[in-house]
Amino acid sequence: MISNREEVTQLILSAKVRKGIKWGKVAELIGLSKEWTTAACLGQMTFDKEQAEKVGDLFELSDEATAWLQVAPYKGSLPTAVPTDPLLYRWYEIVNVYGSTIKELIHEEFGDGIMSAIDFSMDINREEDPKGDRVNVVLSGKFLPYKTY
Repeated sequence: MISNREEVTQLILSAKVRKGIKWGKVAELIGLSKEWTTAACLGQMTFDKEQAEKVGDLFELSDEATAWLQVAPYKGSLPTAVPTDPLLYRWYEIVNVYGSTIKELIHEEFGDGIMSAIDFSMDINREEDPKGDRVNVVLSGKFLPYKTY
């Protein structure tokens, strides 16, 4: 018996390693971006029934595990306040160093509000560079202004 979504994430990761599956292949299978698909496989998004069944078949999940893929998850996958994984820590560092700048520039351009992480997309690609390849990340979220009342 499966008691939470994190157990299904571990089953997916185990099968991914065992079968040598790339996230891009999973995304192609369900017809969505590799970024959203990876987040869903890691337990941060909800698959619909058809998507869950395809993912379940690919990773050889039980019917119960496949059902868990359709349950709205508890969002937020980092286990500590300050991540210890070096790659994740660098993102934390980016927000610590540039967060106030990002906030200031968004407010200057759009006004008082936030960038949605719900009406949102992300694109991650390799950018070849003779001095060393670069990670190109584009985040795009709808601007949501605060309302007055």
